[in-house]
Amino acid sequence: MSWLTSDNPEHRLLDESRSTRSMLWIMAIMLFLTTLAAALGLSMASASAALDRQLAGRLTIQLVEADAARRDAAARTIVQRVKALGQVSRVAEVDRTRLAELLQPWLGDAGLDAELPMPAMIDVDLTSGDPAAVAAVTRAAQAVAPAARVDRHAQWLSPVAVFLTTITLFAAALVLLMALATTAVVLLAARAGLDMHRDTIAVLHMLGSTDRQVARLFQRRIALDTFLGGALGTAVALGIVWLLGRQAGTLGSELLSGVALDRSDWSMLGAIPLIFALMAMISARAGVLRALGQTL
Repeated sequence: MSWLTSDNPEHRLLDESRSTRSMLWIMAIMLFLTTLAAALGLSMASASAALDRQLAGRLTIQLVEADAARRDAAARTIVQRVKALGQVSRVAEVDRTRLAELLQPWLGDAGLDAELPMPAMIDVDLTSGDPAAVAAVTRAAQAVAPAARVDRHAQWLSPVAVFLTTITLFAAALVLLMALATTAVVLLAARAGLDMHRDTIAVLHMLGSTDRQVARLFQRRIALDTFLGGALGTAVALGIVWLLGRQAGTLGSELLSGVALDRSDWSMLGAIPLIFALMAMISARAGVLRALGQTL
């Protein structure tokens, strides 16, 4: 990082540390927004992956039969046959009392009536979401009760998965847009710096400085502003993300628990100021060299 902190006198030729640099604050705001967008994308990607892991191998077998005795016998047989399959890690019939409690908000006290016909529900966890395993469970269930229906939990929540993927793509597009906007700001700042220091640059050229040496002055200045401003904006954004993550963790939601960022996600977010500083340095160098080649 010596290119950012060097005390070489030539690096102070274009330094304006005596006044507040608007560039620094602009970069702080832009990288604050960029970090929030990146955190949103990473958290939604994590939530989508967690949802896939949780639901890929989960099934529910529904058995509708008006005769309670036949229904219960068929349910027990299905549980035994499905449990014997090698792809199944867990199978259990859902408690009827629990089903009645779930129906009570819609049926009132009638939902708790023991005489009320109620389908048998069997939860199945597979070792993987392989379609062949799902087909095997379906065959085993329908061999006992042809009317049995096998539902995949992933199908029920597929709109949620699509929504999470859409948010992830939107966040990625926003990060890309902010990167392009940062490049535009850097080029404008470099052009403004050239106009402001045109006399100084002319003297440097008369003293034998090359365009590359002049460009090095600008790239160092702009990279420093981008890094310092970006570090400030990113630090504030990371603090907000951390607070939101803690609040989400206290809600006890299985889906929201997947939103939490892991160590690699935090590392990527923390590297944003350095990445943008390098991008600003390259953009400033290219812009200054092009402008000097056209005007000087």
